[in-house]
This record gives sequence, structure tokens and C-alpha cells, in this order.
Amino acid sequence: MFDPAISEILVELENSGKELQYLVEKLKILEDEVYQRLSYLIKYEFVKEEKINNKIIFTADAEKLAKIVEQDENFDDVVGGLAKMDSYLN
Repeated sequence: MFDPAISEILVELENSGKELQYLVEKLKILEDEVYQRLSYLIKYEFVKEEKINNKIIFTADAEKLAKIVEQDENFDDVVGGLAKMDSYLN
């Protein structure tokens, strides 16, 4: 989940579902790559895939994702690392 390639898609799904085609165009990747990146999250229902009006829509289960992040023992280390990296960039 903390893989930058996966996080990039999750950011797009943060506030609402997105069409597969939108993700392909926005992230400049192939449909197969979207599925490859999301396969684990779809399998364990962190991300849901629906077909609506002949369009594939992906939606993130924000509550389920938040629980995993909160329970992750390394979360504090991740946040600390990001803060440190941010201070170097600024």
C-alpha cells in the first residue's frame, strides 16, 4: 500500500470513484497496469471495482484503508521519515 505506484492511484481515488479510462489517461499507464497495481487491494476489498453504464469504476474503501494505516506499527516511522524528507526539500 505504501508503494509509490499504488499510492499514486489511491490518491486519485481518495475523494470519489474514478473511471478506469480516467486513471489510464491521468497516470499515463495501460489498463493492465492499473489492474496489476490494484490487484491486491481489489482482492482484499480495499478497492472496489464496479461496472456502471459499460464503464469500469474503481472506488477506495477509505475507512478500511484508514484502519490498516492506523494499525501499522511502522506508521509513526513512515510519518517521521516523510517529515524529515520534507524538511530537506524545503
